Amino acid sequence: MSFVLLIPAGSLPCGNIVVLHCSLRFGIAAYRKYSSGGGYPNISLSAPLPGIPKPVFASVDGHEKYETKITTLENGLKVASQNKFGQFCTVGILVNSGSRHEAKYPSGIAHFLEKLAFSSTAQYGSKDEILLTLEKHGGICDCQTSRDTTMYAVSAEVKGLDTVVSLLSDAVLQPRLLDEEIEMTKMAIRFELEDLNMRPDPEPLLTEMIHAAAYRGNTVGLPRFCPVDNVEKIDKKVLHGYLRNYYCPERMVLAGVGIEHEQLVECARKYLLNVKPVWETPAVTNVDLSVAQYTGGIVRMEKDMSDVSLGPTPIPELTHIMIGLESCSFLEEDFIPFAVLNMMMGGGGSFSAGGPGKGMFTRLYLNVLNRHHWMYNATSYHHSYEDSGLLCIHASADPRQVREMVEIITREFIQMAGNTGELERAKTQLKSMLMMNLESRPVIFEDVGRQVLSTGKRKLPHELCDLISKVTASDIKRVTAKMLRSKPAVAALGDLTELPSYEHIQAALSSKDGRLPRMYRLFR
Repeated sequence: MSFVLLIPAGSLPCGNIVVLHCSLRFGIAAYRKYSSGGGYPNISLSAPLPGIPKPVFASVDGHEKYETKITTLENGLKVASQNKFGQFCTVGILVNSGSRHEAKYPSGIAHFLEKLAFSSTAQYGSKDEILLTLEKHGGICDCQTSRDTTMYAVSAEVKGLDTVVSLLSDAVLQPRLLDEEIEMTKMAIRFELEDLNMRPDPEPLLTEMIHAAAYRGNTVGLPRFCPVDNVEKIDKKVLHGYLRNYYCPERMVLAGVGIEHEQLVECARKYLLNVKPVWETPAVTNVDLSVAQYTGGIVRMEKDMSDVSLGPTPIPELTHIMIGLESCSFLEEDFIPFAVLNMMMGGGGSFSAGGPGKGMFTRLYLNVLNRHHWMYNATSYHHSYEDSGLLCIHASADPRQVREMVEIITREFIQMAGNTGELERAKTQLKSMLMMNLESRPVIFEDVGRQVLSTGKRKLPHELCDLISKVTASDIKRVTAKMLRSKPAVAALGDLTELPSYEHIQAALSSKDGRLPRMYRLFR
């Protein structure tokens, strides 16, 4: 219980108001007097407090160079970490394994392993047990596969690190792969494939098609999603055969963000150094080391898109086209100029709202969406791998205007090397996106893991920003000229009646103005 008592100035000899705060706590009254001649000394807010240790502030200069620490264990496994102060950490195992390595196996193994991750293991009887264990440390887990990497990750409290690394080791090296789990996974994959064909956003399907066209039947052109025909072909024996060759320590990185490096190395030695996987380790691993062969080509999928989005405001029937050209691998110096070029092209949907920070001043907005109101989408994408890359533009419009849409996109490809007035804006936007993304702990984790897995070291953000700053207009012209020398890759989805032939698209990309060859018809 507390009350405030104000005593008028006239009733006191000092002529000041005295405020008495009386707190009745445990039956004892406590009085504190505040006045101009009060009981506290005058303390300066600009000088350090007496008797308090001098504060130590984090500084960017000097310390940032030593942020990412890397240790290689005796068995070849790399341990990489970056400290980021806080109560939680993100730790995971990245494996140099993905759909590009399935040339000698039925396509779809990586898709199966993604769905089977964090199921029952030697130590845990079910996925529920794993989730309950993580819950005690406020943790969550996830597994993602791409064309070249498989990533098992856990975010949890720092004090649960020992449990987390033990669980990751178990999930990656000791999965039970029970028959009922495999059956459930087959069901989940069938459902996902159905959903992929029915969803209004065709971007994942088009990305799959453009890779199949660009790298026909090899490495990154192999299907990332399990083909329907292969769902029944994949069983425990096939999975073990694949895991035996690709899930070995020298193809793995244990990455962590938000923990001390020595602590992570200690846990790695405890749980990942002398652990025998559930499959037999072969004397010689049979790893596919094929280099991506860019072929170019076209993949067409005639599809009725009229009923994809029903409801009170359905999306109109659209035809989607994606045209791509070979760029470069992320290990080459030209990777940064290509990233700037992709940012300069930008783009998005015609209903995207936002200001300068949202890319509304990129070329695909200014030159395409703002001028051609009938186009619903024009977006640039850049996919880069360790031995090749693909820069592509996705566009969508009414099926009757496909030919005109294709010509607009081919003209944009040809004009990429032209006016580079937007270069500084694109460089600044790329740097700001890079720095903003790297404020998130899971993003830092993925960046550390992927870089160490592919190069054995990590380029820090300030180094990447320096490289971006050095990109010049002549670099953009040079990489564009190099890209235009490759054969185009084309993916087309929807009503393709008006789609120009592949030869015509190729001719447009070889011409000076990007125009399609004229077609003369006797009958319309």
